[in-house]
Amino acid sequence: MPHFDLGALAYGADYNPEQWPREVWREDVRLMQEAGVNLVSLGIFSWAQLEPREGEFEFGWLDEIMDLLHEGGVRVNLATATASPPPWLSLAYPDSRPVTVDGVRLEVGARQLYCPSDPHYRALSVRLARAVAGRYGTHPALRLWHVNNEYGCHIDQCYCAQCAARFREWLRARYGSLDELNRAWGTAFWSQRYGDWAEVQPPRRAPSFPNPSQGLDWRRFSSDNILELHRAEVEVLRALTPDVPLTTNFLGFLPGLDYFRWAQEEDVAAVDVYPDPAGMAPHLEAGMVFDLTRSLRAGQRWLLMEQATSAVNWRERNAPKRPGLMRALSLQALARGADGIQFFQWRQSVAGAEKYHSAMVGHVPPERSRVWREARDLGQELKALDFLRGARVKADVAIMFDWHSWWALSQASQPAVTPLLPVVGAWYAALRSLGVNVDFVHPEADLSGYRAVALPQQYLLTPDAAQGLRAFVQGGGTLVMGPYSGVVDGDDHVVPGGYPGLLQDVLGAWVEEWAPLQTGEEREVRWADGRVTPVTEWTEVLHADSAEVLASYETDFIAGQPAVTRHAFGQGYAYYLSTRPDAAALTDLLRGAVQGAGVAIAELPDGLDVTLSDTGDGRLLHLIHFGPQAVTVQVPRAVDALSGQPRASVTLHPTDAALLRVPVDFSLRELTARAAASIPT
Repeated sequence: MPHFDLGALAYGADYNPEQWPREVWREDVRLMQEAGVNLVSLGIFSWAQLEPREGEFEFGWLDEIMDLLHEGGVRVNLATATASPPPWLSLAYPDSRPVTVDGVRLEVGARQLYCPSDPHYRALSVRLARAVAGRYGTHPALRLWHVNNEYGCHIDQCYCAQCAARFREWLRARYGSLDELNRAWGTAFWSQRYGDWAEVQPPRRAPSFPNPSQGLDWRRFSSDNILELHRAEVEVLRALTPDVPLTTNFLGFLPGLDYFRWAQEEDVAAVDVYPDPAGMAPHLEAGMVFDLTRSLRAGQRWLLMEQATSAVNWRERNAPKRPGLMRALSLQALARGADGIQFFQWRQSVAGAEKYHSAMVGHVPPERSRVWREARDLGQELKALDFLRGARVKADVAIMFDWHSWWALSQASQPAVTPLLPVVGAWYAALRSLGVNVDFVHPEADLSGYRAVALPQQYLLTPDAAQGLRAFVQGGGTLVMGPYSGVVDGDDHVVPGGYPGLLQDVLGAWVEEWAPLQTGEEREVRWADGRVTPVTEWTEVLHADSAEVLASYETDFIAGQPAVTRHAFGQGYAYYLSTRPDAAALTDLLRGAVQGAGVAIAELPDGLDVTLSDTGDGRLLHLIHFGPQAVTVQVPRAVDALSGQPRASVTLHPTDAALLRVPVDFSLRELTARAAASIPT
C-alpha cells in the first residue's frame, strides 16, 4: 500500500470553492498561506457540479482550483465526490433512494441519498471515480484520495428489495445452507424455520421482538454491503493511480460500520471528531476516538480529517469552543498519533444546512475574528512540531471493543437496556486518569504486547476470542472483565452453564442470574478494606469458586455475596466486576489491577491529560490541561522539546500545553502533579 507523507504535519480543512464566486478563490489561497495550510480536502460534495447531467462532465472549474492550490503550495486530498448524488440521479433511478425500516423511501433534499445496493448508483459512482482519477491522477497537487465521505453517517441500513436480495446472497455465502442458517438463527423458536431462501427478509418492522440473531447478521451484512460499495471505488483508484494513497473519513464510535474491518482497506486511517464543548469532559470524548483511530491500524499515525474550529450546527444547543480549547484538542490529537489536523470547513457557508457550522474563515472578516486568529496561529505553531511525525504511541493497557458485540447488545429483549458507550467511556476515563496510554483491540487480536486488557462489557464472545483471553492470562497478563460479559457466542446464542460460559475457569467465578436496578436505584458494596461505595444500574448473583472476593454486596437478597473477584490463573490474574461502581471505586480497582500487572501510573488532577510517545532516542511527554484550575507538574530529567532547556517543573493553566523530552527509561512513576496552589514555592 502507498504511504501518505506530506513531508510535514498536515494542516487544513474541507474546501468547497463551488459555493463561492471565482474572485474569492485567490483570496482563499492567500489566506491559506497566512494560516500555514498545506492540505485541503476538495470536491467532497461536488458531484452535481462535476456531472450536471448524466454522462456530461464539467471539470474546468476544478482544473482551475487544482492549479491555483498547487501554485500556492497547498496540496489536495481529492474526493471522488460520490457522497451526495445529484437530483438527476434520484429522478432517473428512483430505486436508488434508500428505504427505512418502516418502508418509507427517502426523498431528495439532503446528502447521502443512496441505497448501497442499487446497481445504478454503484455504476455511476464508479464511473465518476474513474473520471476524476483519470483526469487528476498525475496532477502535482494531488497527495491523497478521499473516497466518498462519512459512510454510514445517515444511511447505515437500507431495507429495500434490492438490499433484501443482497442480504440473501450474503447469507448463502456465510452459511451455505438453510439448515445452517436455521441453526444459527435459532428458528425453532416462534416457528420461524425457513424452507426457502426467498422467505428470508431483512428485519423490518415486526409485530413483536425480532429475531436477535437475524438482527445481528443484518448489521454485519449492512456494514459489509457498504464496504463493498467503498471497495468498488477503491479498485478504480488503485488501478489508475497505484502510487497515490487513499482514505475515507471514519466517525469514531459510529454504530453501523465495523471499523476494524474497514480500516484494513485504507492506506491511512482518518477520522472526524466533534466533542461537545459544553460536555463534562470533551477531551475524554475526543481522546477516546483518537485512541481508537490509532488502534485501528495497529499504531500507524493517522489524520484528524474534520473537527470544528468552534460551534457545530446540529446539536440542540451549539456551544462554541472557548478560547484555547480548539488548540488544546488539536495538540491532544497530535499526542495520540495524528499526522495532521484539519477542520470542517475552510470558509463558512452562507446558505444551506451547515451555514452556522463554524469554519476557519467565518462570516466575520478574518481581521475581526477570534476563531481565525486561533486557527492561523495553530497552523504556524505546527511548523515547529514536525518532529512528532516520527513518534509512536505505545500502550501497555488495552480496552477490548467489538462492533459485533455492540450490535448483539443492541438487539431487543435484553434483561435491561444497557447502552455500551457510556460504560466504555467510564472505564476509559478511569484508565486515563492514571496517565496510562490506552489502545482499543479487536477480540481476536494478538494480546501478547499488553500487560492488562479491560473488557468493560463484552456481551458477545466467540470461542476463539475466549481462548485468546485464556492464553493471555495464563501467560502472565491481567484481565479485568465487567458485568454482562461473555454471555453469548458469535451467533448470539447463550453459552449455557452459568455466565460467562467460556471463561469461568479463568475467572474462578460464575454468574447465576442478573439483577438490573431500576432507574435511580442504588446499592452498596463493601470492599475488603472496609470501604463502602455505591453501585448503580446493574448487579449480578455472583458465585466465587476459587476466586478471591474483593468486594461484597451490602443489601438486597444478594447481601453478603461477591460483587468483585480476583483469580490467579496460570501466571496472570483475572478480575470480575459484576456491577457498576462510581468513578472513584472503578478507578481504585483499575489502579490496583494495572499496577499489579507492572504498568506505571501517575495520580493526575482533574483534567490533566498525559500521553507518552516514543521516538528513536527517547520519549516525549505531552501535557495538556483541560481542568478548571491551574496545575503544577514535576517531571525530573525533562527538557523542553522545542528549546532543549531543562524543565523539571511545569505550571499549566486551563487549555495550556507543554511538550517535554524525557529519557528512554522515563516512567510515569517519576511524575507528580497537583493543584498549583498546593505546590510550595
